[in-house]
Amino acid sequence: MSVLISALRQTSQEQVTVSLDDGSEIQTTLGVVSEYRLYTGRALDEAELRALRSASRLSLCKNRGLSLLSYRPMSAKELLDKLVQKGEEPVCAEEAVAWLTARGFLDDVRYAGMVVRHYAGKGYGTGRIRQELQRRGVPRELWDEAMEEMPESDRHLDSYIAFRLKDPSDRGQVQKISAALFRRGFSWEEIRTALARFRADAGD
Repeated sequence: MSVLISALRQTSQEQVTVSLDDGSEIQTTLGVVSEYRLYTGRALDEAELRALRSASRLSLCKNRGLSLLSYRPMSAKELLDKLVQKGEEPVCAEEAVAWLTARGFLDDVRYAGMVVRHYAGKGYGTGRIRQELQRRGVPRELWDEAMEEMPESDRHLDSYIAFRLKDPSDRGQVQKISAALFRRGFSWEEIRTALARFRADAGD
């Protein structure tokens, strides 16, 4: 049994609605219309119809992935989770992510370096940056390489302490600043060293 294409209607720059004579519709893309040589009056048997529906779902998923990446960079896992969250089938989302990765639209190595530079530039320490890499789904085996792009943190520590520490002898003030720096991802050893550096400079 076959159905006929009763109409093709372009609904956006990339999307097309295929109307069938049984009253159903298929949302697809211009790429699929071209690949499957769709036209009004064409008959589709059951196998062709299944293939068309499958190709359409994947093509729409790829386009959605590209659209999401146009708003901000993501890791492969972030994009996969986002696609599934928006209703895409997991298998389809995985195929779309693999396709986008193969074409360079997704690159976890590049993205990991971007995350490190961004948070280091905002004055966060190693611990917080590793948390961000984990939260954003960057594979753990890429962390060490990405962390090599982290600049020296002394400048951020020194400026943070200098701006906030008015009295180095005030234990409460020192503890408050130390706790804030620890929350920003700096180790206690880094914080102690920076405080000692600040006191030495203040003494001079």
